[in-house]
Amino acid sequence: MDVLIKSHDQNSLSVTFPCGFTTAMLNAVRSVPGRRWNDLKKAWILPDSRETVSVLLANLLATGLFTYPETSGQPPGLSSCAADSTTVKNELSKVKTILKTRHYSERTQECYLGWLKSFFEHYDCNAQLGQKQINEFLTNLAVKSRVSASTQNQALAALLFYFRFVKNQNPVELSGVIHAKQSVRVPVVFSRSEVLDIIRHLSGDKQLAAEILYGTGIRLHEVLSLRILDIDFERNEITIRHGKGDKDRRVMLPRALVKKLKAHIENVRKIHQKDLDDGWGEVNLPGGLAQKTPEAARQFKWQWLFPQKNRWHNSETGREGRHHMDDSLLQRAVKNAILECGINKNASVHTFRHSFATHLLESGYDIRTVQELLGHSDVKTTMVYTHVLNRGPSGVVSPLDQM
Repeated sequence: MDVLIKSHDQNSLSVTFPCGFTTAMLNAVRSVPGRRWNDLKKAWILPDSRETVSVLLANLLATGLFTYPETSGQPPGLSSCAADSTTVKNELSKVKTILKTRHYSERTQECYLGWLKSFFEHYDCNAQLGQKQINEFLTNLAVKSRVSASTQNQALAALLFYFRFVKNQNPVELSGVIHAKQSVRVPVVFSRSEVLDIIRHLSGDKQLAAEILYGTGIRLHEVLSLRILDIDFERNEITIRHGKGDKDRRVMLPRALVKKLKAHIENVRKIHQKDLDDGWGEVNLPGGLAQKTPEAARQFKWQWLFPQKNRWHNSETGREGRHHMDDSLLQRAVKNAILECGINKNASVHTFRHSFATHLLESGYDIRTVQELLGHSDVKTTMVYTHVLNRGPSGVVSPLDQM
């Protein structure tokens, strides 16, 4: 696991998790006073003070996931090679440029760069690197660091990208790698009555967001990233832009939500108009749209479907605007609703997605349709839900019941 802490502006720091995060890591940042989420940078912004850094480092150390070097004055996770080598910086700069030109998401860019930094801490970037070093590094992750299979695959993807597109090598002999054990788990699924009960325990924006999550099967960040123009009442469709893998797709707009959505959008329109009247009303725009048509930032169609209650303020420029609702607010509300309903399952916001897929298959929809709606690249990923097509243990009569 890596935590990347760097300067954001003159008075603040940015904190990101290039290779993913755990709940403990997230809570370590959230417990720092004055922190805020920057959706544009996909980073936590913290006050740049000695007290803040002390609290953050203490919180991260308390997770048990990190150790800090005692003899080095450098930040955790950076060796002298990674911190001082111009060659390393040049190599990482090349990687970042190629990632951008190939339109990889910011999250993937940070993840790949994080793993490559770690790789260069173990191996001299000026040396001849290749198959042997890749195998050693990946094996070490599985045996000594005991990372999960998905984490090891992230590291492998980063290394393969570097060798193929920067070094023009194609290391394909990976048979010697000791792979982390792939855990096979059955998804946690709500019953239909549990979904209804949870939704009834929510209210306002959070209730509507939860209904969209279950009614469409989209991911948490996808529902919060929806903009007004993504809702098509004429075609009863919702467009998901820049989903996982930077892919766009369309999902159904539940007819049961049309009236509520229209009323919600009118409320968002009033909020936006008030922001415009105050001289603001801007929103962060995707891709290069801000450079092509900067006036779009104030247009209603580009506003978030679920805007935050408070406007952001840029202390340097004085500009103000709105981000979308923070994901932690919806996660917390759903968790509380699950507890209030007395549902004893290890469930979360993501369980709505599992339930959507499972209930569609139970209703007779084919696996390819569900795959397309979920946005899975490989049908094998969707096949995890096919356990519901079998009778399973609930359909077997125990011999004890036959005595």
